[in-house]
Amino acid sequence: MIRKIAATFVTSLPLRALLFPIITTFLFISLTACQPASREMPATPQTEATPQTEGSSGMSSRSWEGEAAQAFEKTYIDTHNGYSEAVVITTGNLKTIHISGQIGEGETLDAQMRSALGKLKALLEGQGATMKDVVKMNTYIVDYGPESLGVFRGVRKELMGDTDMPASTLVGVEALALPEWLIEIEAIAVIPLK
Repeated sequence: MIRKIAATFVTSLPLRALLFPIITTFLFISLTACQPASREMPATPQTEATPQTEGSSGMSSRSWEGEAAQAFEKTYIDTHNGYSEAVVITTGNLKTIHISGQIGEGETLDAQMRSALGKLKALLEGQGATMKDVVKMNTYIVDYGPESLGVFRGVRKELMGDTDMPASTLVGVEALALPEWLIEIEAIAVIPLK
């Protein structure tokens, strides 16, 4: 039966002439309905700093301006080994500092946490911020257990206080990038521009 209809369609010029516009319109509507909604292209850089050279300050920056017309600038701090120690976003009257995970030195969780927080503090100070400007902190501890929580809370309270604390996430992990690392701390700080 299907062969007979197909043969009639192929050989019957009036039937083809009648159905062709209907089929092509249906296909056009079907294909356009399946297209994803158009998306605007991401903002493009307006300016770009010259590439870093050996002995440079370790900073590079780019300015961007999107359709919302609020310009912002990204500055990359101490870029090496495929990442930056920090990326600073400046927009309007705010500076947001995104700090990569900092690891510490020492044999114990206590010593490594103090060292990691010291590195975090130094990066913040380099951008005119303090630990009180941190709004989000993520901490990763290897082989996490109840004793780790005690160390974490004790050192954090001693070095950061216990009021106006940042939003925090503490995650126990099986391992970090190197076996001697016991803790890694990343943070985001926000400060007003002066």
